[in-house]
Amino acid sequence: MEILKLIKHLFNMPETEHPNNYEFKNARQRMIEMLFPSPEFSPEDIERRYPPRDLRKSAKVTRVAPSPTGFMHIGGIFAGLLSERLAHQSEGVFYVRIEDTDKKREVEGAAKLIMESFEMFHIPVDEGESATGEDIGNYGPYRQSERAEIYKTFVKKLIEEGKAYPCFCPPEELEEMSNEQRDKKISPGYYGEWAKWRDRSDEETMQELEKNTPFVIRFKSSGNYNKRVEFEDLIKGELSLPENDQDVVIMKSDGLPTYHFAHVVDDHFMWTTHALRGEEWLSSTPLHLELFKSLGWEPPRYGHFPAINKLEGKSKRKLSKRKDPEANVTFYDQEGYPTDAIKEYLLNLIDSDFEEWRTKHPDTDNKEFPVTLEHLKGSAGPLLDMVKLQDIAKNCIGKLSADEVYNQSLEWAKKYDPELARMLEDDPDYAKSIFSIERGSEKPRKDIARWSDVQHHIEYFFDDTFNSSEINYSELLPNISHQEIEKIIDTFLSMYDEKDKKDEWFEKIKQTASSAGYAENVKSFKKSPEKYKGHVGDVAMVLRVLLTGRRETPELFYIMKTLGTDRIKKRLKKI
Repeated sequence: MEILKLIKHLFNMPETEHPNNYEFKNARQRMIEMLFPSPEFSPEDIERRYPPRDLRKSAKVTRVAPSPTGFMHIGGIFAGLLSERLAHQSEGVFYVRIEDTDKKREVEGAAKLIMESFEMFHIPVDEGESATGEDIGNYGPYRQSERAEIYKTFVKKLIEEGKAYPCFCPPEELEEMSNEQRDKKISPGYYGEWAKWRDRSDEETMQELEKNTPFVIRFKSSGNYNKRVEFEDLIKGELSLPENDQDVVIMKSDGLPTYHFAHVVDDHFMWTTHALRGEEWLSSTPLHLELFKSLGWEPPRYGHFPAINKLEGKSKRKLSKRKDPEANVTFYDQEGYPTDAIKEYLLNLIDSDFEEWRTKHPDTDNKEFPVTLEHLKGSAGPLLDMVKLQDIAKNCIGKLSADEVYNQSLEWAKKYDPELARMLEDDPDYAKSIFSIERGSEKPRKDIARWSDVQHHIEYFFDDTFNSSEINYSELLPNISHQEIEKIIDTFLSMYDEKDKKDEWFEKIKQTASSAGYAENVKSFKKSPEKYKGHVGDVAMVLRVLLTGRRETPELFYIMKTLGTDRIKKRLKKI
């Protein structure tokens, strides 16, 4: 019997397996008390604090858990939109958790930016930290750094059960070990014979604690890399990966947990049912499943989606934080893309059925579209296509009223374009009349893709910018003399009346063309080109260029209605 006790002591077996070994129990208890001198909670306390959610059985509880380490990536909005839709389609809950345990990389204000980004894209968050820093929901705190005592409670539990242990290896020793593994061409990491503190006695541990030697807490894995763990991924289907055999760090020397441990504890107590995340976390899933099992908890269903890609030449690559400005959510705000357009575009990336659905339901709120994961399965990664985004944005802006275009473009201009803001605010009614051109019809004009385009599209309506622009009339109107232009102008102005309806106005354009030797219609010109100098379209182009400085514009009739008689006369006589 004494030999059995000695073996158990040497192998650091849990005290629950040998309740009569008081010497072992006292050593272990003293060690744990040194690690956690004043526990605030018991596991049972925390379980009672976070009861099961009162939801229907089919409801999904989803989340995103970004780290406040810099700007908000467009991939974070992609993940948030996907998770939010799956939750709310099932009458479930979508929440945001701030994973801020890596204090060395945390950027001030980044957490606020995360929440503001979800607000900006109108992605409804049921629970989480608001942009003002207040928690909304009953399962918080929703910032990991404020949940330290919860994590410590379960780190302590794992140590008590012999499933975790302190490690005092300094960084230099770990680096030396890594180099030796590399030289021997074996798998890197802290495992098996390389796990130097895995089977140390409690007495050795206490000696280091008494010397205040820095330490971390490692998970004591029972996995075997030569065995497989099988699970069904929501996106990738049935998977078989090597078991985890690494004794990973679960609590750092600053007392905060690593992502691996913290997300397991949080997903359990926040009752997450479906965890959708980037495929870079796929290789860590065996570890996460093992952690859930070691704590006796049911894991959520994981789904790993591919990263957003972009074309570089003829090949695709992952959208880069460092190289690609469009990776940053702020880019879209600065450029002035409507948030609804970006949401519509992201829904296209999430589920390619959305495009056909939108065609059939042009005026339906996109919240009515039933998102599924089917089209992400087997995908090599959605491709960010800025041309496609611009087409969608043009459609979105094309559906807006003149007042909505005015208000949204002014809101953007106040942040990024003071000159445009001045134009719009000096005479709001005139600006709205400009935006009314070819708007509200069955086929509205779709020339604005982003609010940063607005100034270019409307600046010729304003006398100060029009008069200060350098217009090369001879280049815009080749093969027509100055004398010919003057004749066209004089004839047209002698008949022009701003009260004319469109057909009356066009009849006067045709009369002007005829009197100047141009065909009144294109058909007549094509039939006998030798009889005419050109056709009525050429005459209209003269007026268009002189009034706008451009060859391509909205319909000339509506431009002239908006400019008014005084501006028209001044500009036509300027030549």
